[in-house]
Order: sequence, then C-alpha cells, then structure tokens
Amino acid sequence: MHKNTKKTDLQLIKRGNLGNKRSLGIQNPTLIDFCSNDYLGFAKSRELKNKIVSAYGQLDSKNGATGSRLLTGNSELAQQVEQELAANFGFESCLVFNSGYTANLGFFSSVPQRGDTIFYDELSHACIKDGCRLSLAKAIPFKHNDLDDLERKLKNAEGEIYIACESIYSMDGDFAPLAALCDLSERYDASLIVDEAHSTGAFGLNGAGLVAQLELSARVFAVIFTFGKAMGVHSACIASNAQIREYLINFSRPFIYTTAPSDFDFLSIRMAFEHLKQNPLLQQVLHQHIDLFNASLQVKRDSRYISRSAVHVILTPGNENAKSLAHLLSNQGYDVRPILSPTVKVGQERLRICLHTFNATEQVISLTQSLNSLLC
Repeated sequence: MHKNTKKTDLQLIKRGNLGNKRSLGIQNPTLIDFCSNDYLGFAKSRELKNKIVSAYGQLDSKNGATGSRLLTGNSELAQQVEQELAANFGFESCLVFNSGYTANLGFFSSVPQRGDTIFYDELSHACIKDGCRLSLAKAIPFKHNDLDDLERKLKNAEGEIYIACESIYSMDGDFAPLAALCDLSERYDASLIVDEAHSTGAFGLNGAGLVAQLELSARVFAVIFTFGKAMGVHSACIASNAQIREYLINFSRPFIYTTAPSDFDFLSIRMAFEHLKQNPLLQQVLHQHIDLFNASLQVKRDSRYISRSAVHVILTPGNENAKSLAHLLSNQGYDVRPILSPTVKVGQERLRICLHTFNATEQVISLTQSLNSLLC
C-alpha cells in the first residue's frame, strides 16, 4: 500500500516553498571541482587506485565482511590496520567505524553516562549533536569558539565532563583553539574529544591531523579521524586509549550492530596512508593553493572566514541568493556549491569553496577573479 502521511507531505511542501528542498544529483565532470572534500586528490588518483587493486589482488579475502566485527567480520588485516593507525596518530589504540558519522554517534551515545555533562561547540557537525541526543548525559552547546562562554558553563557541570569540538569546522573552515581547549579541559578535569574530519591527511606528519601537528595528542582524550575526505577512501576511526577501545567494542551500538567494513576497506585505508607517506609534498601544494586563494580574493570577509584550511566560505544571505551565485559560477565552468538553511542558520547561507591539490594555479586565480567580479 502506498501511503504518505500528512506530516511528511507538509514538510516537503514547506521545504519546497523555502527553496531548500534537497535532491540527489550527479557531479558534472566538465566543471572544475571546487566543491568536493577530496583535498589531496586521492579519491580520483589513478596511482592510488592501482596500488589498492594490486594489493587487494594478493589477498585471500572474502568479498564482504559477512557480519559484525564481533561475529564473522573481524580479520587479522583489520586489527593490523588499527594498530598502524594508532601508531600514525600517536594514540594507544584505534577502533575503525563505517564512517565518521557512525564514529561520532558511537562515541557520544555510549561513553558519557547518565549524570555526566557534554559541552559541544554550537557549530559541531550533526553527528556529534545526534550522538549527544542519544546519550543519557546532559548535553549543552557553547558559543562557537567562545572559551569564556564555555568556562561559564563548565562551572556548573555535573558528573564526568566532556568537551567536543571539530579541529576545522566543515561549513566555516575556521580552526578550534585546540591548545586553549586543552588548558580549559585540564583546569576542569574534563575530557576533550576532537573531530579531525577536515584535517585528517591535510595536516600533520603523515596526515596525522592538527592535534598531532600541535603536539597535543597526550592532552586529548579521543580523536575521530575520517578517511573519506582528504584520504580519498572510506570509513573512520576513534583514537584513544586501550580501555576506551574495549568499552566501545562492548557498548557502542553503531559498532556492535552493523556489518563491519570489508578487508578491501581496511586495505584501502592502509594504502592511502602509505601513498601520502610517499608523496609528502602534496600537503605543501594544498597549502600553497590556500595562500594563493586568500591573497587573490578581494571579496570582503570577516576575519574568521579567511581560512588556513582547504574550506573557504563567502556569506551570501538567502537561499535563492546563494543558489543564484552558484549557478552563475557554474555557467563560468566552476563547481561551487551553495550551503542553504537549515544546514546553516537563516541569514548565514553561503558559498562553500574547497581547494585541492589537483586544482591548477591558474584555476584558483581565475575562480577568485570571477568571485571578485560578481561580489565586489
């Protein structure tokens, strides 16, 4: 029986009227990519693909995991890769999840307990917020990167205290004040959890992220690393101590009750990090493009949006305004996507621009020239 509820119908109608109804599309290969999270170009790297396929051909593995890690889905390769990741990131242990979303969901829904308090940056990704909603702990947002607001709220915390942030914010491109957050977490005996989704691969020795680059790993309780952005493959992991790994295996429902990543996934993670070790200058190329973009763009931006990451935003308030500007850029050959409310707050709609190693210098300059012409 085909039946829609009145509520679902009304919600979709409302979305359409607001100009933010979502639909699936396929990326136009004729446009210059300034929108994907493939910061190092690994997702489209033929060289990396060949390495993965060649190595996989030498494995005697099943096509799929066949079950959860606790049943038939575990393997020697999975455990070896987790040990390699822990060593690379500077933590005692790692546990791989199917995605960054499920890793955050799995951590925040299980580790903080009833009577505990989670403080999370108001611009944290939806998966952190959703994990907090599933938790029995009290979850309280603090103003974005506002240490004074966080400290005021920490004074009234109950139970064990957790502080959650992203190292680089996905819709803003700005950095969390990680060293200051470490100081604050130590002052209040809190555990700091950092999501490195947009810094994994792009920052730190061998792609170990900003926490490692700033030499803060020993001061951070747990870090979520994702492999579907700069690393160009899939899955994610939680890096922490051995006890937290054991706890997640026993109590994290998104880990326990799902089919495990296959050996192909684990091998792809290994080969992606080996590829980065063999091509360390890729990070330098990316950061040269970031500097070039900032130097060439004349559009007025708030200082916090002058990003040192691969993610750059230009505020274009209004859904229709953001879509119109993205369409104009598309007509000029650039794939730049509008970010609409409710993904961001009403009035803070924007263009989100992602820079990559495979963008030619001339392409970066020509994009900034187009933006300058449209917005200055």
